[in-house]
Amino acid sequence: MEGKQTIMRRSALAAIAAIGTVSLVLSGCSKADDNKDNGDGSNKSAGADAATKGVVNASTAKGGTVTYEYSDVPDSFDPGNTYYGYMFNLSRLYARPLMTFKPAAGDAGNELVPDLAASPGEPSDGGKTWTYKLREGLKYEDGSPITSKDVKYAVERSNFARDVLSLGPSYFQQFLEGGEKYKGPYKDKSDKGISSIETPDDTTIVFKLNQAFQEFDYLVASPQTAPVPKAKDTGVDYVKNIVSSGSYKFESYEEGKQVTLVRNENWDAASDPLRKQYPDKIVVKLKVNSETIDQDVMAGTAIDLGGGGVQAATQAKVVNSADLKANTDNTYGGRLVYMAINTELAPFDKVECRKAVQYAVDKVSVQTALGGPIRGDIATTVLPPDIPGYEKSDAYATKDSKGDAAKAKEELKACGEDTIKTNISARSDRPQEIAAATAIINSLKSAGIEATLKQYPSGKYFTDSAGVPKFNKKENIGLHMMQWGADWPSGYGFLQQILHGDAIGESGNTNLSQLNNADVNSMLEEAIGTEDAAKRNALYAEIDKKTMEEAALVPLTYFKVLLYRPAGFTNLVSTAAFSGQYDYLNIGTTKK
Repeated sequence: MEGKQTIMRRSALAAIAAIGTVSLVLSGCSKADDNKDNGDGSNKSAGADAATKGVVNASTAKGGTVTYEYSDVPDSFDPGNTYYGYMFNLSRLYARPLMTFKPAAGDAGNELVPDLAASPGEPSDGGKTWTYKLREGLKYEDGSPITSKDVKYAVERSNFARDVLSLGPSYFQQFLEGGEKYKGPYKDKSDKGISSIETPDDTTIVFKLNQAFQEFDYLVASPQTAPVPKAKDTGVDYVKNIVSSGSYKFESYEEGKQVTLVRNENWDAASDPLRKQYPDKIVVKLKVNSETIDQDVMAGTAIDLGGGGVQAATQAKVVNSADLKANTDNTYGGRLVYMAINTELAPFDKVECRKAVQYAVDKVSVQTALGGPIRGDIATTVLPPDIPGYEKSDAYATKDSKGDAAKAKEELKACGEDTIKTNISARSDRPQEIAAATAIINSLKSAGIEATLKQYPSGKYFTDSAGVPKFNKKENIGLHMMQWGADWPSGYGFLQQILHGDAIGESGNTNLSQLNNADVNSMLEEAIGTEDAAKRNALYAEIDKKTMEEAALVPLTYFKVLLYRPAGFTNLVSTAAFSGQYDYLNIGTTKK
């Protein structure tokens, strides 16, 4: 998922485990006074990277308001219509999926545990059928019972009504039997829905797939399985009146401005060993200046919702102060920062022209623009080192990773071009992404490739610009700045939505390269049906190599996040499951 999005550092099969409780999460963690406010927003005794190793400022105290701030607007608060990692993280407060990730530090946060379901899925038919039983006592915010039919409906609306809800992933549509024929709940006038999701009773849901899917428990951990009552669904406007199944519910929704969540009085702790309902209120402020967010985070009054880390100026201040650096968490985010090359747009429909771009890019200048080594190592592969299937290689090596204009010109000549004029897209509210794009533009010039920067806001990047193939063709956008994290912790979760041809959509597209390579497609399909994890990982490595042979994208950096840990907030834990972000499920505050 973009910016997600969810990451893995070990075998997918090893991650399936019984549910953990907060007592497990808090064991061995800092005491509540270990992250005390020293008056300047600092918390010296916790130490650098403390939240990547355990829970900082662990506390069961209730009350107060937890405030999040974001520089733009998210794609959607609707759990069935979002594809940003921080929204997968936040949405669990009001939308419970069948499975989720245990709130725990670092790699331990990759452990998959039951949420709405009572236990992990029970596979049969070689992994083509998956059955889940819901927990007892589940209720919506209005006190009405949550049923398996509501989970089925949630999957139908989020995957089969792409003309209405186009922003989330489309895995269920691709892998459910008959998924290519079902027209979705808004066009289907019957109550039957798609026949490959069965609900034999109110607590049982059965998914029948068109092929074996050995990582299906990860798929149902997406917010798309959070229940939605059909009678309350209003399509794209459901975001204005979301019915909560979690520990918090919406008190107010001001589109593009602010969202306020309060405790859901009909949430039952007996049916939910994960959530603890610590703060009285949770406020999400939108369209806040990035520098202001940094100031508020360092002052201990807010958490950066996006979880992308501090801005360049703040980073310089923090890393040059021992006291301030002690309040940071710097970790791999399981993400790749890259530039997608549009393989459908001339002249980049020729692999030699794409290879010219590969050789021309000065990756050191890009790394510097992104914030230096503290924000990411120079990348040469599609899979980051912390994703299974990664194998070290560099198909387009240049001296010191600074580019090779001569080699780029050779490829350009082989492509039949002397020069290329194109455009490069980047997100207007991400200063470091703009800086990186500018560095790329400068290095391409030496090879005879003239690129002009086009900026678009994050909230519309996939719906209105970069994620719309017709728009890119019209605007001659051959290059796209992109950042990606796994949709779930495996090579498949990382690769499928950015490389498989079936992932290309008319809008909301995340396969920005528009790569539709038969070999890549078939290897992805073979991998997900392979039960043996080692064999799956070997296939992921082959997919990586094939993609680089096709020069479909330019790996730039293996993303690292530098979070400043705000004083006054409790239960702060940086989790690999959400790209190094703090796990938002149980954050509280000492400020009442």
